[in-house]
Amino acid sequence: MGFAEFKVEFKDEPGMTRKVWLCRLVLGHSRRLWGRFASSQNLQTVLRCHIAAFGEMGGAPEEVLYDRMKTAVIGEDSAGVVTYNSSLVALLNHYGAAPRACKPYRAQTKGKVERPFRYIRQDFFLARTFRNIDDLNAQFDAWRCEIANPRVHATTSRVVDEAFAEEKPALKSLPAIPYSAVLTVERRVSHEGMVSVDGNYYSVPDTTRRRTVEVQNHVDEIRVFEDGICIARHPVLEGRNRRRVDPAHRKSPPPRTIAQRSKGVPQRSLAFYDAVGQRLAAGGVQ
Repeated sequence: MGFAEFKVEFKDEPGMTRKVWLCRLVLGHSRRLWGRFASSQNLQTVLRCHIAAFGEMGGAPEEVLYDRMKTAVIGEDSAGVVTYNSSLVALLNHYGAAPRACKPYRAQTKGKVERPFRYIRQDFFLARTFRNIDDLNAQFDAWRCEIANPRVHATTSRVVDEAFAEEKPALKSLPAIPYSAVLTVERRVSHEGMVSVDGNYYSVPDTTRRRTVEVQNHVDEIRVFEDGICIARHPVLEGRNRRRVDPAHRKSPPPRTIAQRSKGVPQRSLAFYDAVGQRLAAGGVQ
């Protein structure tokens, strides 16, 4: 598993080039490819990508090889003992997998990590345009399923999907209980009734009293708490500077009464309208 940086101009933001990172996982035997583009390489993104990859593949490998990305490998001592991110280790323990770091300057393992990125740059991005990061991921999923994984792999000389059908029974079964990791922070509510999390904005109810609330950043969900009570839940947004407003968080204007709708219209007697009708019938109104 590793990340690679790509620069993309989205049709929704013409003239602006965005940096996105592809988190991809390739199974060592079959070379089956999974990947997702994200706006950052932060820990929550890494955890979400692991869960999504294992879920789609229907199991987890015994070992995951990393190209020494900072969210996986924290350091290494003089004896060569590698220290891994404790949050990542906790997730892998949940799935029964173990982390392993690429050996520095070892071409064989580094090549296995980098070659899929070259293939993606040369094949997937050729003559494509994308509206936004969601469209980018949707097209990438279709390309994986229709082109990348059904192809004959250049190294193994086997159809990737067929090799994966043999490999899948060797994967560890997914645990019955979903993995849940929580990062709790405090956020200030803006005058628009929004809180900022990882560069995106999420609504809170208009009835929120406190200006500072507690935000729980779960793997796939944002939860907002006021005085220990959950007042908002949102799916995690990909990208940056995106907004999500729950319609239930905004007060509807009170219905207008008949008196309010007629405000400014002079009240007339029935006799007045009867007289107007008679004059119209006689052609006497200019």
